[in-house]
Amino acid sequence: MRQFWLKQFRTWHWVSAAMSLTAMLLFAVTGITLNHASAIPATPVVVSKDAALPKSLLHALTGDMAESAPLPEAVAAEVDELVGIDVRGEPVEWSPEEAYVAIPGPGRDAWVSIDRASGAIASERTDRGWISFLNDLHKGRHTGSAWFWFIDAFALACIVFTITGLLLLQIHAKNRPSTWPLVAGGTLAPIVIIILFLHT
Repeated sequence: MRQFWLKQFRTWHWVSAAMSLTAMLLFAVTGITLNHASAIPATPVVVSKDAALPKSLLHALTGDMAESAPLPEAVAAEVDELVGIDVRGEPVEWSPEEAYVAIPGPGRDAWVSIDRASGAIASERTDRGWISFLNDLHKGRHTGSAWFWFIDAFALACIVFTITGLLLLQIHAKNRPSTWPLVAGGTLAPIVIIILFLHT
């Protein structure tokens, strides 16, 4: 029975490790970059563009719009062509005077404002660089539903990896006397820091 469970734990351990290895490295590295964010220089690149919709499209912006309704397809396509920001399907903040679209994303932000009477377009895109992009992936900031579910799946793989690792430690601990002192040290270190050094 012992050999059966040892084989099972080893299989689950290496499979979960293989599945989470790359993401674990990403989250470990971005943990460091987030912890030292103030020491890492970053200069956002901001690009502003102004344009105007053709008068033939102004009629598409008239009338009452449903709350958060996206821009009409023809208007969205023209905005992308004029200022290089894809607003298709994005929710819009409608007011009597303007249509405002905010498009946040990992490591970047963009917005487009359209005057509903004149068709004047103002836009801005901010790119904060690769480190900011990776940091936002770590935080799940503006990353969408696919990344949301990936983080859950990755966390589950890490839980399996950790629990099976602990069970393997238990099986081999008899021949490795330093096992439990090391586990206890790793467990107590964050607890001691929280109690003694964090102002809660």
